[in-house]
Amino acid sequence: MNNSEKIYYSFIHREKYEGSCPEYFNKEEYDWVKKIEDDYKIIENEYLNFFDANHQLKPYFAKGLVEKESSWRTYPLYTWGVKYYSKCQNFKNTIELLENIPGLVSASFNLLEPHSNIAPHYGDTNAIIRCHLGLEIPGELPQIGFEVNGKQRSWRKGEVLMFCDAYYHKAWNNTEKKRVILLFDVIRPEFIHKKDWICSRILASFLLQSIAQKLPFLSKSPLIIQYAMYQLAAVLAYIFVPVRNYVLELFYS
Repeated sequence: MNNSEKIYYSFIHREKYEGSCPEYFNKEEYDWVKKIEDDYKIIENEYLNFFDANHQLKPYFAKGLVEKESSWRTYPLYTWGVKYYSKCQNFKNTIELLENIPGLVSASFNLLEPHSNIAPHYGDTNAIIRCHLGLEIPGELPQIGFEVNGKQRSWRKGEVLMFCDAYYHKAWNNTEKKRVILLFDVIRPEFIHKKDWICSRILASFLLQSIAQKLPFLSKSPLIIQYAMYQLAAVLAYIFVPVRNYVLELFYS
């Protein structure tokens, strides 16, 4: 891996990522993977205990990535450094495992319905390792799988699949059963000193995309205006998120 690689942000660069990051990371290079895989039953049990009690996952916000409405649903615990303390209370053992991973910034349970696809798309940045821990993987290629930059992979229940989210990627489940994973993002070691700023930039891009969905004229405004709004939002996120997390940590402790 090229440690001199620059950080790519899809919202800023608005072009295809063509860096040197591997499509799939070698999990043998990361000590924490074995702990997650060894203890995956702890995570699975918390998931089953909670969602069997009629708690529901919510449709993923980017509805354009699926053909069947609500076929991709999620339950977030972390989003780019923003910790959802009330939700994490239901998954204390899972959170304890995840928070031992250096550079953790996002985590969520994700469900893909039978005979459903997630359309090809680019992720937000090359600065993370996106990880999928299989909780329910009802098959293997070609019926169910994952593709990054043209390279397909299968994985199994209890296994972690690690990939570069910046590349064009897609997923599909053409089986008769649902696919469930714990998705989590980890800042690549060479970028970990910029973790807070990376999270702030991605949160800013999410905010502007959300606003543009309600106010379409913003996406047609001059790029210099969009960039100025983005920078302001990133600075505000950089200041606000740590304060928010600190206050909520005190409240829930």
